[in-house]
Amino acid sequence: MSSDEKQADKINIFDPAVAACPHATYRRLVDEQPVMRAPFTNSPIISRYEDVLFALRHPEIFSSEMAEQMALGTVRPMIPQQIDPPDQTRYRKILDPQFSRKRMAALEPAIRADAGALIDGFVEAGECELNGQFSIPLPCNAFLHLMGLPLEDLDLFLELKDGIIRPHSESGDMEEMARVRAESGQRIYAYFEDVIAERRRTPRDDMMGYLMGAEIEGQKLSDNELLDICYLFLLGGLDTVTATIGCSIAYLATNPEQRRKIIEHPDKIDSAIEELLRWETPVTGVPRLVKRDCEIAGFEIKAGEMVMLMLGAANLDPREFDDADVMDLDRERNRQIAFGSGPHRCLGSHLARMELRVALEEWHKRIPEYQIKPGETPTYSIGIREVQYLPLVWS
Repeated sequence: MSSDEKQADKINIFDPAVAACPHATYRRLVDEQPVMRAPFTNSPIISRYEDVLFALRHPEIFSSEMAEQMALGTVRPMIPQQIDPPDQTRYRKILDPQFSRKRMAALEPAIRADAGALIDGFVEAGECELNGQFSIPLPCNAFLHLMGLPLEDLDLFLELKDGIIRPHSESGDMEEMARVRAESGQRIYAYFEDVIAERRRTPRDDMMGYLMGAEIEGQKLSDNELLDICYLFLLGGLDTVTATIGCSIAYLATNPEQRRKIIEHPDKIDSAIEELLRWETPVTGVPRLVKRDCEIAGFEIKAGEMVMLMLGAANLDPREFDDADVMDLDRERNRQIAFGSGPHRCLGSHLARMELRVALEEWHKRIPEYQIKPGETPTYSIGIREVQYLPLVWS
């Protein structure tokens, strides 16, 4: 067994205990094995900030064109996530303006009202399970507002999303999980096919209406292009912000001195959010397909290999961040890459920041002092690091 393989046995990023508290493992990756072979998959894992940033910014080497390898229930690549420049750039030109800060600010009153209504539902009880009662419905309602889709379809969307990202199998059988993904994918396509057909009959002024009227080089998007964009929007809009809200409030529940900084200095909420994104990076890593042989940190990687770029580990690299192991809500220079970087940087980053700010502000206005319910233990998922069970109590 090679030294790399021995080290991979010791550093297991797929251990559920790592999902609950990954920071020590991230530092070991950065310090000891900046590139290593993953357990089980034998795929390279890249961890240092400089190397991860290089890979994110060079899609000609580290490609996102990997629809077949990712097996997310799709029959075509998701747009623009699973295509590279220059084709990807043409789609981003029509999509980026719809996710600008200004447009996301216009959604804020509705999201703030939703947050208040959700808190109204449990504040007097003195306790809640945050994931189910707040972290999931708030960003999901925002997605439905943005897309102009009916709020009553939320449970269906959550079922379809989980069928792709967290397919259930009692035995852990991979073939069964692949079947669940494929069936969920077909249901997603069918749902949006019906939406497209209905909107052709009755146009509306919302995101779906914009997409159906958008043009690239004088040509409107085809039905397949619309479906592939909506498929990505559903997965991205219903999961990662939920994870970010949950991880952030879980941290603040167990660190009251940090929580009080947010309450006493609301003007510092934006810098606090950047640090929470760095410290609690919800999308722990992103995959890429290597297009040609390359070398990273003295480690040879072959064309055709799938690599994992560890955003969470890169965000704790002391070569980039002063006092990287310190959670500093006042951190001034913070080039965290929780949203990625380069041409595939998260399309919805402005939306996510707005939702997180609204969630933290509205929560702490109403419930400034809270803690994890005594005797209970939060549970975290691997991959997308979501607090799937977070019971909180307050006076």
